[in-house]
Amino acid sequence: MLFRDRSDAGERLARELLKYKGRAVLVLAIPRGGVEVGCKVAEYLQVPFSLLVTRKLPFPDNHEAGFGAVAEDGSVFIFKEAAMWLSQEQIDRIVSEQTAEVRRRIEVLRAGRPLPEIAGRTVILVDDGLAMGSTMRASIMLCRSKGAARIVVAVPVAGREVARDIGDMADEIVVLETPANFRAVAQVYMNWYDVSDSEVLKIMEKGCGK
Repeated sequence: MLFRDRSDAGERLARELLKYKGRAVLVLAIPRGGVEVGCKVAEYLQVPFSLLVTRKLPFPDNHEAGFGAVAEDGSVFIFKEAAMWLSQEQIDRIVSEQTAEVRRRIEVLRAGRPLPEIAGRTVILVDDGLAMGSTMRASIMLCRSKGAARIVVAVPVAGREVARDIGDMADEIVVLETPANFRAVAQVYMNWYDVSDSEVLKIMEKGCGK
């Protein structure tokens, strides 16, 4: 166990991003697990904060595993080798289902508000960790399509290969830990649980960042 909880991870991650403190950057967290981490980062850096809603595309027979992700602007990332076992009809159906969940989360977690302006800005994308990294990849695609000047991915933990791949997509990646034999984000947190909508709303109500 490397982190007590997401709050601890966020505080430690924030210290590694000190060079961005008070600068014209935007922190975007991927809900739901990344929200508390991102909030701590935005508070420490004293910069604006919001949520970028992205959803994993789960396999029909195993919802814990995924073959890609869809972001709120319709950007879709797919692991081609993983998706080759699915028909195009299945893929389209799953993308449609998760797009509907993305819309629901925007309404509930972000009160239906649009994303802050991304064009020309440095964006720090935060999650509680990267396993396959599909939602982060789709989030990077969204930020690129919206004209971000610089994309920084910041996470407490990631697998080494995934960190390398994500680093190639982003302009910078900050990862606190890349454990050997890394299997799941949960393994590095002492207090790990699935975050609910209500907890996200409590975090957002108290205000994060500037």
